Amino acid sequence: MSDTVVQATNLTKEFERGQVKVVALDNVDLTVRRGEFVALMGPSGSGKSTLLHLIAGMDKPTQGRLLVLDEEPANMGERALARWRNHHIGFVFQSFNLIPVLTAQENVDLPLKLTSLNRARRREMSTTALKLVGLEDRLDHLPRQLSGGQEQRVGIARAIVADPTIIVCDEPIGDLDRATADDILSLL
Repeated sequence: MSDTVVQATNLTKEFERGQVKVVALDNVDLTVRRGEFVALMGPSGSGKSTLLHLIAGMDKPTQGRLLVLDEEPANMGERALARWRNHHIGFVFQSFNLIPVLTAQENVDLPLKLTSLNRARRREMSTTALKLVGLEDRLDHLPRQLSGGQEQRVGIARAIVADPTIIVCDEPIGDLDRATADDILSLL
């Protein structure tokens, strides 16, 4: 595997909103190397989330080339892409994306259900991930029983539980107090 983790060349993503074509990304070139911590900054609507979704293989570019871990997610079939994402990508969603009827631990356990790990090992790993984000006392709480900051930390625990190669975060500390945000950034 090369030292380059993400290589975008002339990456373009367009959306159609009714009769209007929206250019979210326009000929973006980006290189991220192993071990780098990269922050995307810009105003709302500048394409940050779009780029993150492309890197995570959750969307496909309109034009250009995107290599992630020497693979081109846009060219993978659905099953191969799902396996690749589960093995390599941890994603922290801006809107948490927690399942409301599942406990914090069950939400964190979700990516592990796609592995060959037994239930006891999955439970051990999800407990550890929740401890890392300071929620060891909230394992059995449903999302509606958690604050926004706690929900965000559950989302972060879910992203790190399988020890992915890349962690992609879309505003991972937006709902956290300063001390917790500093702890999460250190963890990431």
